[in-house]
Amino acid sequence: MATVSFDRFYRYDELTDILTAWAAEYPSVFAFESIGKSFEDREIWLVTVTNTATGPASEKPAFWVEANIHASEVTGCTAALHLLHTLLTSDEPRVKRALDTRTFYVVPRLNPDGAELALADSPRIVRSSVRPYPREDEQDGLYREDVDGDGRMLSMRILDRNGTWKKHPDEPRLLIAREPDEDDRETQYYRLVPEGMIRNYDGVSIKMAPPLEGLDLNRNFPADWAPDSDQPGAGPFPVSEPEIRAEVEAIVARPNICGYISYHTMSGVHLRPHSGKPDDDFPVDDLRTYKWIGEQATKRTGYPAVSIYHDFRYHPKEFIKGGSDDWMYDVLGVYAWTTEFWSPIRAAGIEDFKFIDWFVDHPVSDDLALLAWADRELGGSGYVDWYPFEHAQLGPVELGGWDRLHCWTNPPLHLLEQEIAPHADFAIFHALISPKLELHSLTHDVLGEGKHFVRLVVENTGWLPTNVSERAKQRKACRPIEVSLVLPDGARVVGGEPKVELGQLAGRHMKRSMLGWRADDSTSDRAKAEWVIEAPNGGTLEIEAKHQRAGVVRTSVKL
Repeated sequence: MATVSFDRFYRYDELTDILTAWAAEYPSVFAFESIGKSFEDREIWLVTVTNTATGPASEKPAFWVEANIHASEVTGCTAALHLLHTLLTSDEPRVKRALDTRTFYVVPRLNPDGAELALADSPRIVRSSVRPYPREDEQDGLYREDVDGDGRMLSMRILDRNGTWKKHPDEPRLLIAREPDEDDRETQYYRLVPEGMIRNYDGVSIKMAPPLEGLDLNRNFPADWAPDSDQPGAGPFPVSEPEIRAEVEAIVARPNICGYISYHTMSGVHLRPHSGKPDDDFPVDDLRTYKWIGEQATKRTGYPAVSIYHDFRYHPKEFIKGGSDDWMYDVLGVYAWTTEFWSPIRAAGIEDFKFIDWFVDHPVSDDLALLAWADRELGGSGYVDWYPFEHAQLGPVELGGWDRLHCWTNPPLHLLEQEIAPHADFAIFHALISPKLELHSLTHDVLGEGKHFVRLVVENTGWLPTNVSERAKQRKACRPIEVSLVLPDGARVVGGEPKVELGQLAGRHMKRSMLGWRADDSTSDRAKAEWVIEAPNGGTLEIEAKHQRAGVVRTSVKL
């Protein structure tokens, strides 16, 4: 088997080699294909995993996992590989059941161009796509880069009497904010900027240059999309970018998808829609179902499950628009999540914090705890002691501070596998709760004079209903169960219709309490179709019941 280690990140050619080796070794369960090309003409790989001996991928309920849409968030790709490895090698009965009855679609790296920059020997960090946008020329200001060639991009601290920062009295490596009323003659103060060079430096002004590659691919999906004037980085129009267009087209072409996770970093949290609307906007049953699935996510991974709108906003008066999970749920009616891997804050023992808000303001004791954790776990590679450097433009500065790419944006490599491993279990659980159309019974009675009574009963054995969500019903996102007959020669239908629709079938997802006001254990998970067939010459009647999301049932009757 292809040797895969989960304590490192793989570059594009290595990733392709791994997928190629797995396809050769497991041809009956593993296949991969390109769904399109990136801006720099790299293939975007889609892996399909299912036991083809029990049916084709397209005829089983499916689960979609997408990773590494943001350039430097390479943990997601390794997590996707870990999921694939688990599906291929685990001998657990539930994993075998998942392969026999479900399909997994996995995009291990949606943004191969940006990831190549982040994983280069001399890394360069962009948010997402490498396409210059919204301008094609660099603007004046400071651009982050590795100025001393050591493969890291740290911070630069510059002595400045009007600086914001000063050394902590007991831990001089740590910079803390000076007090509002401090006299600028009392101590040394520093200005703190990213390691980099300044384009057209005038000897006085240090301003941050807007990124040349200003796109955020996770703002380019066709749900609640807004232009740059409202949300920078969204692109000129929905699905304008080749990576997003490729994924959207691939998902729409696979209507059997019943669930979705997008792998990101960081914060150690599972995020659910909506991004721009409060929970009151949900159909009641959908919100309850989301929360119950979230409870399982927390149980299996240790990560809390929260609302983006209520718990993960970058600004109290601004909302994320055009994200993948909003599109999957609000348009397609599929329960969709964004998993943000890894929280150094929690790793340092800090539990009482509010995700995004923590980065705006938090107690100095948290910084000290993080520094102690870095010393203990990372041995100086996470928080780098300040060292002098002669900057070509700024003169004497000091380089140091957090190596964010290697201990904030992504877990330190020796902690990577233990961080991602539990998430395969959640993805498999989520796949197994999808609807599943199965044969309940088939009745055949001979009526005489060449006539036959046939009754087909199908049922949904999955936890979720065949439509998956109430939102899917509202959007008419999937068709009802469709039953069709293929008659033997000389036969005809004299009672019933040769093609019939049976609607949607309920699941067990709302049956949580024996004492509930809405307790209902009726057979809403079953449906029947009946026919009288005239077949004077006998023969075999073929019956097919299919649902886009719940799968296909085929059976036959000897008349």
